[in-house]
Amino acid sequence: MASLTIKNIPEPLLARLREQAAAENRSMNREIIRLLDMSLSADRSLRLEFRRTLADVQADAWSRLGGNWMSDVPVEEEIADIYSARSGGREIAF
Repeated sequence: MASLTIKNIPEPLLARLREQAAAENRSMNREIIRLLDMSLSADRSLRLEFRRTLADVQADAWSRLGGNWMSDVPVEEEIADIYSARSGGREIAF
């Protein structure tokens, strides 16, 4: 069987994983394999539905924010400030 190294796991996620593995009386390795298998075996339509639901929640949050912006600066100046504050991104080698 193949081996895989996972780096930079956030501490809170690692703690939850440890707790869940202990609660299920499994090693961390077995629990990770089980979780990956469950995730990848899930019905594709369920994964798509979850993404749609998440997108709906995000869209609703943005809608509630609409019209709540208060500023003494004209809109054009606000937009220009936002664009000028953006980074140029990073170089990507192809």
